[in-house]
Amino acid sequence: MVKKLKNLENWAEKQRAICHKARMRRFGIPPRADISYHIRPGAYAIITRGQHILLTRQNIGYEEVQLPGGGIDAGEGPLTALHREAYEETGWKIAPIRKLGVYRNFVYMPEYNRQAEKVCHIYHCHAVRKISEPVEPDHQAIWADATTALEILEVEGDRYFLGTFLRNR
Repeated sequence: MVKKLKNLENWAEKQRAICHKARMRRFGIPPRADISYHIRPGAYAIITRGQHILLTRQNIGYEEVQLPGGGIDAGEGPLTALHREAYEETGWKIAPIRKLGVYRNFVYMPEYNRQAEKVCHIYHCHAVRKISEPVEPDHQAIWADATTALEILEVEGDRYFLGTFLRNR
């Protein structure tokens, strides 16, 4: 158990170094000096099928529409996390095409009761096939055309990357 905790600490420090070295774009509120943030790297997907984008609607006491994705667990790579999260939140199997970028977002995560510095790795993926309904509770997969997707995405960084992707498509 002690070794696992030490590995998690080393992993978090590596993520922090990557963030500061890359000087990546930040979205949302700026970090506060009086708050200690937990580094939470994650992998998120712009999943396309034809002219439509697959999104997830999450009910966490309120509804929020997001790009499918989530946290990268210790010992897990970004692509492994991306496949797992996309399936859990949408029920779809995906095929990653390319990495689009990365951004930071300082947020309160009520499901973990902690402040987090989310490091969001964004990928373009193709929807391969629907395997099931979402297996993660309180998630619903929704397909939207590009204009609607940009309008309903709640997270500023998600909207930025989707907009950039659509302009460069």
